[in-house]
Amino acid sequence: MVNEGEATSSSSAFSFISKGWNEVKHSADADLQLMKERANSFKNLATSFDRELENFINSASTFSVPAIRSPPAEIDFVKKLQPNLSEIRRAYSSPDFSKKVLEKWGPRSRIRIDLSAIRNAIVSEADGDGVIDFNRVRRSKKLNFREFWGEWKGEADAEEGQFKDWEPIRVLKTRLKEFEKRSSSTEIFSGFKNSEFVEKVKSSLKSIYKEPQESKEVPPLDVPELLASLVRQSGPFLDQLGVRKDLCDKIVENLCSRRKNQLLLGSISSEESSMVENENINDELDLRIASVLQSTGHHYEGGFWTDHSKHDPPDGKRHVAIVTTASLPWMTGTAVNPLFRAAYLAESAKQNVTLLVPWLCKSDQELVYPSSLTFSSPEEQEMYIRNWLEERVGFRADFKISFYPGKFSKERRSIIPAGDTSQFIPFKDADIAILEEPEHLNWYHHGKRWTDKFNHVVGVVHTNYLEYIKREKNGALQAFLVKHINNWVTRAYCHKVLRLSAATQDLPKSVICNVHGVNPKFLRIGEKVAAERELGQQAFSEGAYFLGKMVWAKGYRELIELLAKHKSDLSGFKLDVFGNGEDAHEVKSAAQRLDLNLNFMKGRDHADDSLHRYKVFINPSVSDVLCTATAEALAMGKFVVCADHPSNEFFRSFPNCLTYKTSEDFVAKVKEALENEPLPLTPEQRYNLSWEAATQRFMDYSELNKILNNSEEVKKLSSSKHMTKSVSLPNLSEMVDGGLAFAHYCLTGNELLRLCTGAIPGTRDYDKQHCKDLHLLPPHVENPIYGW
Repeated sequence: MVNEGEATSSSSAFSFISKGWNEVKHSADADLQLMKERANSFKNLATSFDRELENFINSASTFSVPAIRSPPAEIDFVKKLQPNLSEIRRAYSSPDFSKKVLEKWGPRSRIRIDLSAIRNAIVSEADGDGVIDFNRVRRSKKLNFREFWGEWKGEADAEEGQFKDWEPIRVLKTRLKEFEKRSSSTEIFSGFKNSEFVEKVKSSLKSIYKEPQESKEVPPLDVPELLASLVRQSGPFLDQLGVRKDLCDKIVENLCSRRKNQLLLGSISSEESSMVENENINDELDLRIASVLQSTGHHYEGGFWTDHSKHDPPDGKRHVAIVTTASLPWMTGTAVNPLFRAAYLAESAKQNVTLLVPWLCKSDQELVYPSSLTFSSPEEQEMYIRNWLEERVGFRADFKISFYPGKFSKERRSIIPAGDTSQFIPFKDADIAILEEPEHLNWYHHGKRWTDKFNHVVGVVHTNYLEYIKREKNGALQAFLVKHINNWVTRAYCHKVLRLSAATQDLPKSVICNVHGVNPKFLRIGEKVAAERELGQQAFSEGAYFLGKMVWAKGYRELIELLAKHKSDLSGFKLDVFGNGEDAHEVKSAAQRLDLNLNFMKGRDHADDSLHRYKVFINPSVSDVLCTATAEALAMGKFVVCADHPSNEFFRSFPNCLTYKTSEDFVAKVKEALENEPLPLTPEQRYNLSWEAATQRFMDYSELNKILNNSEEVKKLSSSKHMTKSVSLPNLSEMVDGGLAFAHYCLTGNELLRLCTGAIPGTRDYDKQHCKDLHLLPPHVENPIYGW
């Protein structure tokens, strides 16, 4: 009697035989069915061919052409073949055809399985309880599978004279032989299979073998990818040559499209490939190049022009330095708006803030500041600035005010920095720089590169200089040169550029966003006017007015032309004009010569009580970038009539802003404003005009939120999305920017070239008077405070 394990072995043997027989049966049925289908297909094909041939002959016989009397030779030939083809068709259409094919192709004898040997073996070896000892059957050597398995007698081979097994039977026999061999070898290797030696060998092999991630080969960059990288990184240089950015993007996309799905995604991990699908072609190319460099173990240590002197703040609190080109009491946008920006950035107390403004010697102060107002020391001017600001914002702003040497240019009507402005921010505070009018600040900048000294540099474009220059003599040529110089310096000295509106020059690295608000005092005036109207009181007792510096470029030329053209349409219309400026005499003379009903008055603050009662503010200027006076008039609840121009895009959402496209439309908008009452501002509209909203927009668009907050989310984003890109590689864009900065430094160091381009003599370094007023050392003496 066999034990339980041997019984299990015998049952598995029967199971194996049964499984093999089922496979043979299914395979044979499938082959027979396939042969039947092929025979029927051939039969149908022959029938179809015969039918088509008959149709062709019939059509040929009925077809006639007058010029042809005898049938073609080809038709006669086909007719001769018709009897033979008909005979073939009848033969293949015969019902016995399929049977003959099967007899021809299939086996002519049936499978013969001799089961008597199995029966005899079972009967002779069975015990009383019916258990079979298969080990004894194997040891007797009288029975194996070949003895009880019948042979398949296939079709005889005429050449070899041998019989062949049918393929399914041959496969089954092979499997049974393998099973018999395994069964016979079980006893030999049963003890060796589970031995301790084998287990140790297996564990050693497992510990040695592992899937090496480094062994996965990354295909090298091909020619299209190299060209795409070269074109993309040459963007700054090509832009300086006048090649449009969208053209470069199309070239890069075309070069990368061929390899995008094959080489690009195949060279990175599955986790990164899902991320690549949502990124643009530039990010995909970055990942591809970085993966190749990572596979080679190469790490790029820095650019040719890069200065690695940047640092983290020692106390962990970030520092923002705001550098501007003007200062109070000069009431210009670059003096007022940076002052409010400094106050509201400092109010959050998340960062230290320094406002760096120009210091003018007394002779220049007399030319710039109104009402002959001058200051004998920077401390005196700082006191004036802080008092003016606190009166308007209603809180004491905690930020530092510093001064740098500057000189006033009468020709440009601007303040030009003298010396290296970046030196007046101590090295310990050199973290984030906000350059108000970055092109203006850097036209003649001869000193340390801003992006080398500071971790992040943001430029804010205030002025449309090209529009002003075009109005001058040889304006087209000057505008062409200034356009490329502005591109040059903003690319070389800024990481990010914010344009207040689309009216400005399209500069590199720039986005459009209004990051200016209005003085809170104007919003309070608007709230007061709304309260009076709710009580039924008359809020506006005066008509229309215009306010602005009296220079032609501020809209005076457009105003005079509109009023002169439609003098009859606006009969009885009176306009009060408030302003002072260099062109005041010419403007007044032109208005008097054309007999225009303009009442000229001295310039005054827009928040002056005498201006509260005017209902309509008219501003026809198209040279502004974002008119501060327009925003202030809207905040006070007035109507504003302005041109349909990109500089006024931000104001179009306000219902009290009436824009015009033609001179006739201007007349209609003026009459509409005079005949109706403006709508009160909603809370949302008041917020959009405020400096709180402007500061939030600035933080978002300049990316200072990410830098100042340093949140964990930003860290995770940078570590995951750009992890593959972190393998540093040469960045041609940064190399071009560094080369432009170096070239600019060399050119601005030559005094002759400076004078030829309109620089003020002696502005490469500050002079003795500046040293005396600002308590500075001579320019070429090292100052340990500022890190010169």
